[in-house]
Amino acid sequence: MSGPHVIRGSVVLPEAELKWRFSRSSGPGGQHVNTSDTQVEVLFDLAATEALPEVWKARALERLAPRLRDGGVLAVRASEHRSQWRNRELAATRLTSLLAEATAPPPAARRRRKIPKGINERRLREKKQHGERKRGRSGKDWG
Repeated sequence: MSGPHVIRGSVVLPEAELKWRFSRSSGPGGQHVNTSDTQVEVLFDLAATEALPEVWKARALERLAPRLRDGGVLAVRASEHRSQWRNRELAATRLTSLLAEATAPPPAARRRRKIPKGINERRLREKKQHGERKRGRSGKDWG
């Protein structure tokens, strides 16, 4: 595997905590697909890891709860390429981006602002003009 799996900043997933499984990939590929284990699944035990800070780990466990299996194991699968090596790279990239997204801090709360009085008055004036314009189209006063 090439290089460390960096999530954000200085947080790195150790290779020892990643478990790789390989199986036959489905789809086109001729005789090659019947003999090669190119589908890659990487398993990462999110609940037991020591690589992530506790705050990030709790946040990731909460956000990824529907995806976790067997008590906190995150599984990512890749089978797009015919090469096992490229599928390994793709699975590792997906895992790190998924964890980076799940450990990101929540967005800042939106602060409600008071609508300026002038804007509200202009809106009401335009509504009244629009109604007058529509009322003028009725043709009742034409005689």
